Amino acid sequence: MNRKLEKDREIIAAAGNDRMEENDDFLAFMKQKEDANTDVVIHALQAEIADAIDCTACGACCQSLVINVTLPDATDLAKHLNESLPAFKEKYLEESQQGHLVVDAIPCHFLSGKVCTVYNHRFTECREFPHLHKPGFIARLPFTLMYYTMCPIIYNVVEAAKDSFGYHSKES
Repeated sequence: MNRKLEKDREIIAAAGNDRMEENDDFLAFMKQKEDANTDVVIHALQAEIADAIDCTACGACCQSLVINVTLPDATDLAKHLNESLPAFKEKYLEESQQGHLVVDAIPCHFLSGKVCTVYNHRFTECREFPHLHKPGFIARLPFTLMYYTMCPIIYNVVEAAKDSFGYHSKES
């Protein structure tokens, strides 16, 4: 990749605010491009960019997102912390009316500074964020763009995708 990756969250936030209309236009552009190749391109960009960005130097997602937790994840982390599952759930989780578990605090209980204190046992949703490796990029693009100013990986993948798909801003 020849593109310089932006890692400074202040610069990303400012650029994101300046590019809100452009990103809306990019979304419309991508909805017209929906094909099997889209995910192939996005997955390749994500793999390359994610490898070049150290998430533990950022921690923005841990500081600001609701984290969904699976029962196996809760069981694994409770065991790692030498706590019973009921005690772990009482201490760190809440259950929705639909029975879904979520971390009951923002920022996450397990964040210290910008580093996850249980990184090797972190929840599946944490390991998979920002979900760019999953199929269906275009369907998820509106939600992805919600985190464009927060996550350096998302920001850089979206900007690289604009180039890869031949998108040209109306302003350029």
